[in-house]
Formats: sequence, C-alpha cells, structure tokens
Amino acid sequence: MTRGFTPRALGEIAIRCRDYEAMVAFYETVLGLEVLPDGRRAGPPQRITFFHLGESYGGHTAVLALFEDTDPSPVVSDPSTLHHIALSLPWAEQDAAKLWLEMQGLPARFQDFDWVGWRGLFTRDPDGNTVELVAAVPNARDG
Repeated sequence: MTRGFTPRALGEIAIRCRDYEAMVAFYETVLGLEVLPDGRRAGPPQRITFFHLGESYGGHTAVLALFEDTDPSPVVSDPSTLHHIALSLPWAEQDAAKLWLEMQGLPARFQDFDWVGWRGLFTRDPDGNTVELVAAVPNARDG
C-alpha cells in the first residue's frame, strides 16, 4: 500500500500560552501579524486568537493559533515538544526585523543555513518559544 498523500504546505501552528495576553501582544504588535476577521474567541473554555499567515494550499489559509492555557495544575499536563516556529519574510526586511526586535528588548541573532540557502533570525516569544524569521538568501542556490 502506498502512502497516497503528500503534505504540501503549512496549515496551522497552534501554541498553548501560559501568558496569553503577552503572547497575543508579541505576535500582533511586535511581529505585526494580522488577526483573522472574527479571529478572536473568548471561551469558555479558553481564549483563542487566530493570526493570518497567508494562503496555504487548496484554499486553506495558514494560521498561527494562540490558545490560552487553562490548565490549573502547576505542572503542565501535556508538555509541548515545540522546537521552534519559523515565519517567512523577504531577505530585504531581515535587518529591519533584527533592529526592531532589539529595540523591543528582545534577543535577536542570525544563523546561516548555507546548505539550503536560508538565513534565520532567532528570538523568543513571551512564553520562551523560539521564533525564527527566515528568508532565502539572494542568489545562494545559483551556484
């Protein structure tokens, strides 16, 4: 039996937020993501905000969804295995993004991925998740 399918694009990233309000402010105000029309849900059981990330595949809009963590226990019952999320932006905007993040008091460091022709700009969101703003390096794959 063959697999019969091939994922083609990002559909959604969903993050459980310990500090929901700070996380929404970070992604909306610091990174400038647009909230989907009617993209704010006010529970119960939790608040959720959906940010537009662009068109995905087959008519699906790619989104970043922030879910308020309503687990009252002091230990997270379902710990995340999130390594990082990567959001694409044009190469010409990466330096401005680094400067902006630093002006917001956030860490910002570049890392080159020569093997694939990308450069990532890494920071952290208010819950400590690693966020990468990634761009293709111009002419990197021409050789």
